[in-house]
Amino acid sequence: MEAAVDVAGLVGHRYRVDDYYEVGREKIREYARAVQDFHPAHWSEDAAGELGYAGLIAPTTFISTAAMLANRRLLHTVLSGYDMFVQTDQIFEMYKPVLTGDRLVSDVELSSVRRVAGKDLLTITNTFTDQTGDIVQIMHTTVVGITDGDVDADISDRIERVIMSGLDTTSPTTAVSADVDGPPVTDPDSTARLSPISRTRVPRTVLRFEDIAVGDELPARSVKLTRGDLVNYAGVSGDANPIHWHDEVAALAGLPDVIAHGMLTMGLGAGFVTGWLGDPAAVIRYGVRLSNYTVIEAASAGTVEFTGRIKSVDADTRTAVVVIVAKSAGRKVFGLATADVRLA
Repeated sequence: MEAAVDVAGLVGHRYRVDDYYEVGREKIREYARAVQDFHPAHWSEDAAGELGYAGLIAPTTFISTAAMLANRRLLHTVLSGYDMFVQTDQIFEMYKPVLTGDRLVSDVELSSVRRVAGKDLLTITNTFTDQTGDIVQIMHTTVVGITDGDVDADISDRIERVIMSGLDTTSPTTAVSADVDGPPVTDPDSTARLSPISRTRVPRTVLRFEDIAVGDELPARSVKLTRGDLVNYAGVSGDANPIHWHDEVAALAGLPDVIAHGMLTMGLGAGFVTGWLGDPAAVIRYGVRLSNYTVIEAASAGTVEFTGRIKSVDADTRTAVVVIVAKSAGRKVFGLATADVRLA
């Protein structure tokens, strides 16, 4: 099956979601629990206040939950020629901490299409602005578009029979480009500016810049994942893809078993870094390329082991680049993962 549209011609198609996403106190806690991130600033206002925040701070990858809602129109309506999507790369650019009560609006853009080995690699860019008009985060998600020629022909029908009832695959949006085959459109809000806060606030990390050096290793972390963790993450994040919880669908997709969400392993990796830093907002960029999956069998838990080391430092900006390695069952889950961090 070929894509129903000329995908390359859609590059630049964008829209703004009409409604805002309000960041809830309990949603932050739910998400922190789902990615096993127990930093006190995600759970306690007092702990968050000690770091200078006016409310609970959202974990590094939390904004992907808002993107999941915002991107439904693009994935299920504009790109309807595909049967499913598999995530390959993710980049988070942080400009302002996301806190309880923030009202975030997302601009969604199909920013790139590449054809590699007969597959379409699609990059979606979400730009999130808050109630002040500042850009707080920009998120770039690259997925592979999968058609029924790549997987079992029965998979679409099987997914329809097991997916949750009432799942709305569209979202209220204001289309900026009415003609999907038209040329790229300009930025719908040219007045928005990148917030300077994440790059100017004094971080409250447990380590000072003078305490680190290139080659230093982070304390290793091992995380257990069960089928229950995958079901919980699916519900909290809004990622209802059955390959993460349904054996038959996973098999039809050509997988050896149910696999953990790529974004779940990224969330675990982000918590691994912020736990070492002591200040969740000290990460200003987080990028991950997925190279393998974490298989979670029904009869036993899976394990993801995280290690990291400091790749480079910049004395002028008091920043460092941390390389993160994630392994499961001896396989590298991250092909390349880095976090740019600021230190006190």
